[in-house]
Amino acid sequence: MPSPPLWKASISLTKADAPDIASVLELEGSAQAVLIAEEPFGPSATVEALYTEEPDAALLSRIAGQEIVVEPLPDQDWIKLSQEGLPPVRAGRFFVYGAHDAGAVPPGVIPMRIEAGLAFGTGHHETTALCLSVLSDMARQRKFRKVLDLGTGTGLLAIGAVKLWRRPVLASDIDPVAVEVTRDNARANGVAPMVRAVTADGLTHPVLAAGAPYDLIIANILAGPLTFLAPSIVKALVPGGMLVLSGLLHNQENMVLSFYHRLRFLGRRRMGPWSALILEKAQRPHASTGSA
Repeated sequence: MPSPPLWKASISLTKADAPDIASVLELEGSAQAVLIAEEPFGPSATVEALYTEEPDAALLSRIAGQEIVVEPLPDQDWIKLSQEGLPPVRAGRFFVYGAHDAGAVPPGVIPMRIEAGLAFGTGHHETTALCLSVLSDMARQRKFRKVLDLGTGTGLLAIGAVKLWRRPVLASDIDPVAVEVTRDNARANGVAPMVRAVTADGLTHPVLAAGAPYDLIIANILAGPLTFLAPSIVKALVPGGMLVLSGLLHNQENMVLSFYHRLRFLGRRRMGPWSALILEKAQRPHASTGSA
């Protein structure tokens, strides 16, 4: 089946400036993937963003403050191709690898074979690695029966949750291609019966509504959707439930937290310019037995 046509936006700049521009393109929202290619022994880097529809080059340039070039790409699965040379990733107890590293899995890890296709989330992005690390530590302290991975991408976090808690996990994404990639990756990891993936925008989808309340919700999306979805995410948590939020930058932490003020803030993790926030919903107060 041929992949949909892709467009590439690219800019060459210094290595020091590359993470900031990559973050801007990530936050702009419509990119399918954002990549940084660095010169091994030089000062330069190229930031590339891939799109399924032609982006507005002038708008991207204004947002970035520098000229960004937009051009069409041949009909190939460039996101998948871009992942083929990536090294495996250790995050918490997990070892995330692609097909090209199938023989390199070390002992004593939780292995996950993830192929990106046209979806986001191979473990190489800081936010995904942060979430895997958080889940690893959570599994040492408690078990979760009902887990939702909101904005699942490749299904990496949903599959990780299944491997940690051996419970069914519900995974959702606004992109139907991501949902198919999640199903493929669940099959590749032998957990297909445990991962239910649905195409859904927010938490109003009948399957997500029927599954609530959840005792763990993972939302590795972006700061904008995290704030917009805050009321429904909080409502969908069982009292005492846990929430992991990521896809946000350090300077967005307080803004995002302000939308979750009803939850107890437990801590944060940071990697590069990115953050993950850990919160908990309060238990219901005990009914008073005294007389007025």
